Amino acid sequence: MKAFLILEDGHIFTGTSIGSQKEVISEIVFNTSMTGYLEVLTDPSYAGQAVTMTYPLIGNYGINFSDMESKKPWVKGFITRELSRTASNFRCEGSIQDFLKKHDIPGIAGIDTRALTKLLREKGTMNGMITTDENYDLEKILPQLAAYEVGNVVDEVTCGEPSVLKGSGKKVALLDFGAKQNIARSLNKRGCEVTIYPAHTPAEEILAAKPDGIMLSNGPGDPKSCTDIIKEIKKLYDSDVPIFAICLGHQLMALATGADTHKLKYGHRGGNHPVKDLKTGRVYISSQNHGYVVDTDKLDPAVAKPAFVNVNDGTNEGLEYVGKQIFTVQFHPEACPGPQDSAYLFDRFIEMMGGN
Repeated sequence: MKAFLILEDGHIFTGTSIGSQKEVISEIVFNTSMTGYLEVLTDPSYAGQAVTMTYPLIGNYGINFSDMESKKPWVKGFITRELSRTASNFRCEGSIQDFLKKHDIPGIAGIDTRALTKLLREKGTMNGMITTDENYDLEKILPQLAAYEVGNVVDEVTCGEPSVLKGSGKKVALLDFGAKQNIARSLNKRGCEVTIYPAHTPAEEILAAKPDGIMLSNGPGDPKSCTDIIKEIKKLYDSDVPIFAICLGHQLMALATGADTHKLKYGHRGGNHPVKDLKTGRVYISSQNHGYVVDTDKLDPAVAKPAFVNVNDGTNEGLEYVGKQIFTVQFHPEACPGPQDSAYLFDRFIEMMGGN
């Protein structure tokens, strides 16, 4: 069956329908990873977005459910150049086609994803519609695309109640703004007992549990839409508990302490982004998924100083907070999917809490 990707600037791509045949409007973004498509599909940070994979062949190793980063996929749509007709891998438990259908996610294959990606890089991230309706009315669709907003999707992806991963080491409170599962696993395998809290948990409740450290997770959407959460994070900042934050958590901590954020033209999404540690000069290859960034030119040097920088475009990739046991990064050291270069940051967090 034919499918169409209609962008808000009027560009139309024609391909083949994959997954569900329902019509969907979303923000259209691209990911440059060569593998890890299941982790991308199940990353809560993609809520409200349709993902274009720039690697031309997707689905060749199928689906392995233990690779999922949450209990369900969160993308609104999936876009590929070619979807593999067969899946072949000793870990394979199903096909990506069946996975998309099961979870009612529409997609489109067979389009020129190189041209689409170049368009998004030149014009910036755009909204779009995936539809199988060959009689679509462009004049009606374009105003709908212009009006679409991702909204406050943190409320959609956060957990409903606290849960605990038992451990014999340091106690960590993980605030779930859309946390990938490997964040909790990375802490747990280092011996930590991890209590996962819903995004809107009051700071007083977290501090009353006397954690050795606090982890602020990744998540979707514009950080400035999380106004109530930002107020609670300021209370956590004012405590003396060590804090490590990733991605959205990094942005929320910056906003809570008086800094600012802005939307990137087309974001950073993929497993091949170089970041430089400003203290050592060493460059790490990182996994990233974000559309917003902290403004370093509006950073109060008495509060925080840049710790990492993106080698490609010079944007901020991490902060160290002055006089506090707090450091935050924009990239994903839990590395699912992606390189494991920066996994040592979890060890640094353990040491900050007084662990070994």
